[in-house]
Amino acid sequence: MKIVTIIGARPQFVKSAVVSKELKKRGINEVIIHTGQHFDANMSDIFFNELKISKPKYNLGIHGGGHGEMTGQMLATIEKILVQELPDLIVVYGDTNSTLAGALAAVKLHIPIAHIESGLRSFNMKMPEEVNRILTDRVSTLLFTPTQLGINNLAKEGISNVIWTGDVMYDSVLHFSEIDNKGVSRLLPFGLKKGDYILATIHRAENTDDSKRLSTIFSALESLAKKIPVILPLHPRTKKMLLDSNLVGKNIVMTDPVGYLDMIALERHSKLIVTDSGGVQKEAFFFKKPCVTLRDETEWVELIDSGWNVLCPPLDKNNVEETIISRLDSLGDSNFNPYGLGNAAEIIANSILHSFQ
Repeated sequence: MKIVTIIGARPQFVKSAVVSKELKKRGINEVIIHTGQHFDANMSDIFFNELKISKPKYNLGIHGGGHGEMTGQMLATIEKILVQELPDLIVVYGDTNSTLAGALAAVKLHIPIAHIESGLRSFNMKMPEEVNRILTDRVSTLLFTPTQLGINNLAKEGISNVIWTGDVMYDSVLHFSEIDNKGVSRLLPFGLKKGDYILATIHRAENTDDSKRLSTIFSALESLAKKIPVILPLHPRTKKMLLDSNLVGKNIVMTDPVGYLDMIALERHSKLIVTDSGGVQKEAFFFKKPCVTLRDETEWVELIDSGWNVLCPPLDKNNVEETIISRLDSLGDSNFNPYGLGNAAEIIANSILHSFQ
């Protein structure tokens, strides 16, 4: 059996690492296409090296430009590769432009599609990710969902070919936390002490491309950093927008993007996490850290309901700062666990194998 896996962004690299390992165990031939959506060394190469992911057979180098331009270039190039490779199945992850391009190329060639992390909904169609995930779910053959809520969302849309797996990101956190033997020492280059800093990540266009929201976030973090250290690994888009807006930090520890092992060490030993990332919200929960999400909504609503996460639209600097301070020693429901047992990759690989026997 041959499958083609399409990845392009760092969260997809993390998810694919554990799934690829299980596919290989079962003798499934996997061909990897890296679209290049995340392209520089800190956003891409370091992940392949750290996570021991097989080098992609194809690296398309497609990044930048508008959503339509990027997706269109990926679609045309992926289609040619699929015609050449003739896979039995393609696998896509999450909700990026790479995800949608791969799904569209496959469905037009009548190739079955497996969508890992299906069924998530923010119910905000202004988000490109929401459009990508809905369209990908609509054309997929196997829909692997991480939560019961995902099953419910798909049922409301009339989609029943759904398999609950738990969350592959939970698999990754368990696996790579166990093999990382540096632990707290990973904090030393940043001058941080265990349990005595806030980790922040900001990259979504709704925040970075809106000067008022970006200024509100940055001003709140700068003020907080006078009281407790704040570290902010900078996504290239965020860095560009901060420079364009002349927002130069004096108190925040700002770094280039970090590798996965550094990132989970920063998460594991933080006091609190502030983010607009979907994946980081979950990783905060996996490490039992309070989280503040600087968005108007989240697809991971169960984390809000359980008290592990709060939404804080970044519209007012004082409100953002006060919300973060109020969460510093606040934990959620200790018995809450909707993301499975850490064996999602096994379930996915077994389901793929059995579907084509």
